[in-house]
Amino acid sequence: YDRVMVYRFHEDEHGEVAAESRRDDLEPYLGLHYPATDIPQASRFLFKQNRVRMIADCHAAPVRVIQDASLPQPLCLVGSTLRAPHGCHAQYMASMGSIASLVMAVIISSGGDDDGPRGGSSSSSSSAMKLWGLVVCHHTSPRYIPFPLRYACEFLMQAFGLQLNMELQLALQLSEKHMLRTQTLLCDMLLRDSPTGIVTQSPSIMDLVKCDGAALYYQGKYYPLGVTPTEAQIKDIIGWLTPSHGDSTGLSTDSLADAGYPGAAALGDAVCGMAVAYITKSDYLFWFRSHTAKEIKW
Repeated sequence: YDRVMVYRFHEDEHGEVAAESRRDDLEPYLGLHYPATDIPQASRFLFKQNRVRMIADCHAAPVRVIQDASLPQPLCLVGSTLRAPHGCHAQYMASMGSIASLVMAVIISSGGDDDGPRGGSSSSSSSAMKLWGLVVCHHTSPRYIPFPLRYACEFLMQAFGLQLNMELQLALQLSEKHMLRTQTLLCDMLLRDSPTGIVTQSPSIMDLVKCDGAALYYQGKYYPLGVTPTEAQIKDIIGWLTPSHGDSTGLSTDSLADAGYPGAAALGDAVCGMAVAYITKSDYLFWFRSHTAKEIKW
């Protein structure tokens, strides 16, 4: 193929070209982001059912399928290799200068049991799997891939998905292990020393959460660490938390402004996101993240 891309989905379901191999004269797509609507939910569901999708020629005239009137239900062509592409998708391919395509789904575990449910219906096993991304192949002229090669591609994607799933699980386990170790040390500090030790000693509560600053407000005293609001500002945040979120055990937000805190503008870019855990009605643990500017090419 003239272009092969690894297309990875983000948490908000938009996609990014994470890797690319292309013909030298073609425009690079590496690093570009595409809105989630480019691949609708119905298409994502179909990729979990039919993991390899080939379009040999998007300009080929579709052939109408005539169904026997005696059939009780409409004919389903979801699993058919000969199924014609939707008109809008053919236009989408043409606008990218692509005539033929081969798309292979990268499926991983959705994060439940190690191998997902055993037995049961195909729909339950499908729901236990997650569409991590796609390997997308584009060609600027018609290209047909015979079944044995498509079958080999599907097997390769299964092996890749298993390896990727193992890597992701390992990274998650290492992160959880580090968190548990830090949590144990902090609990020991609380038992042996005053609660202020979780801020003034190492490790601190900043080692539990990826953040730019953390703070303890305990018995009317303020113990900041890293990039944090001033004591007057933290008291104002507490004054806002009590009536707005006092009935919960804490609050987590990417943006204090979006959460409705009226003094967010005064904090500037230094403090944007916040997580807070209530120890008592007057004692609090805070974590803060600064505003992060990021350029994304769509």
